Amino acid sequence: MMKLTQTYTQSDLLEGCKAGNRKMQELLYKQTASKMLAVCMRYAKDRMEAEDSLQLGYIKIFQKITEYRGDGSFEGWMRRIMVNTAIESYRRNIRSMNVVSIEDAYEQPSTGFDLNRLGIQDLMKLIQNLADGYRLVFNMYAIEGYSHKEISEMLGISEGASKSQLSRARAILKQEIIKMEGINYATYTG
Repeated sequence: MMKLTQTYTQSDLLEGCKAGNRKMQELLYKQTASKMLAVCMRYAKDRMEAEDSLQLGYIKIFQKITEYRGDGSFEGWMRRIMVNTAIESYRRNIRSMNVVSIEDAYEQPSTGFDLNRLGIQDLMKLIQNLADGYRLVFNMYAIEGYSHKEISEMLGISEGASKSQLSRARAILKQEIIKMEGINYATYTG
């Protein structure tokens, strides 16, 4: 016996979710969860923390789905909720944020290493190993595209602290990438 499966458009899923249809919510979750988990992983210290943010994010998505008006992509709207949820989770569990004074921050000269040889999983692991404050600011600025002003407002820190955190995160990532690429950092001239 052949089982026929019905395919749904994004519009069908949206309308079903807006109507509170659990099946449509489940289908939306199954179609988008892996991408949204990747977003949460960038902000979390480990997979368990990312999965918690993912679940909270989907609860918010389903609660607020009627607020989505079709301005911009639906996936982008969902991503923004996931990022905000991950940041809220961080703030609830606030650990000591390694804020470095702006005087201690410095821009790193460009390096000669080949990022194409570095796997995405390796880069994700390096980002996840950053101290919490560095990781949040790096992701918000470099990946999500927030300005330092927006970051400072969302995290409750100064713009200078945001810039400092980004600078230190970049410096740490550079050092770790150079180590992974097998270059002796102590003798590397950049």
